[in-house]
Amino acid sequence: MKPLASKAKVKRHLCKEKILSFAFLPFSFYCFALASQPLPASAETVIQPAAPSDAPAQIPQAEAWRNVKLLRTLKGHKATIDSLTFTPDGKFLFSGGSDNDGRIKFWWVRSWKEVGSLRAHSRAVMTLAMSPNSEILASCSNDSSLNLWNWKTGKYTRTFLDHTSNILSAAITSDSEMLVTGALDGIRVWNLRTQRPIYNLVRFDNQTYAVATNPNGEILASGGKDTAIKLWDLKSGRFIDSLSGHSGAISTLAFAPDGNTLISGSYDRTIKVWNFNTGQLLYTLSGHTGWIRAIAINPSGEVLATASRDGVRLWNLRTGELIALLVGHSDWVKSVAFSPDGRTLASGGFDRTIKIWQVASP
Repeated sequence: MKPLASKAKVKRHLCKEKILSFAFLPFSFYCFALASQPLPASAETVIQPAAPSDAPAQIPQAEAWRNVKLLRTLKGHKATIDSLTFTPDGKFLFSGGSDNDGRIKFWWVRSWKEVGSLRAHSRAVMTLAMSPNSEILASCSNDSSLNLWNWKTGKYTRTFLDHTSNILSAAITSDSEMLVTGALDGIRVWNLRTQRPIYNLVRFDNQTYAVATNPNGEILASGGKDTAIKLWDLKSGRFIDSLSGHSGAISTLAFAPDGNTLISGSYDRTIKVWNFNTGQLLYTLSGHTGWIRAIAINPSGEVLATASRDGVRLWNLRTGELIALLVGHSDWVKSVAFSPDGRTLASGGFDRTIKIWQVASP
């Protein structure tokens, strides 16, 4: 395989638009009041000393995650927590529920209180993606729908029903211009600014479980049933190359913040770490007792969180060393997300809870 650096150049919806807009608008205004105005004296009592502050802080390095504590357990969903994401400013956590739930819940990080909820899909909210400019929240479902919400104005903006099957993953480019969705019927790419489709990659061999874009927004990585990681030129949709090594389907993908490393999780119960510039497999992480449901990388690029049947494992991404095993859920862990300051990890499980893990103070 040649170095990849050179090639990089290269009518089932539940609610009507008005109903969704009505549900989302009051909550957004409440969120902006919380985020931008001083708290009333009565509200200050719910703020926990260990919660993140607005002051800038150094992102904890890998060694700090050896000393991690369970800060809080969040309850409210009526089914599995399929998806989690933080807002780029770290002030809110969004969670998406599974079948028989279909709700997005909004948690205020300073108090870890639920401050809003909406019925977003008729089935599971399989994935949530927030644009880096904090304007667009995208939610995708196994009811085949993609919903877009304007987080700044509080308005529901659009539903796309172009996919004909379960949408399992989504990724937004670092410039907030493009959204990629991966589904059992292939890949579709959308322009977020115009909120229009750009192109689709629908082929008989392209059942897609996972998508990820590299930090400069040039390359799309996708994975699915056929065990290979496919690499695409994101602007043109041209196939570039593939990475082979897993013996099972690719379930999840993520790029490290520097763009030099690609991480893949699989049904074969392993995580593989690749040098993205050369296509070389650097090492394989093993030990989970089930297939890899989700992965997340902290902002420093040093800590990798992986989720499976036996809980959450934390790894030193530079060395491959196991740092910690987080056991708190009573069932499979389905989703994980790091906060933007790198001090907090959220995990969602089949036990219908969200666990909030935090680096312990020295």
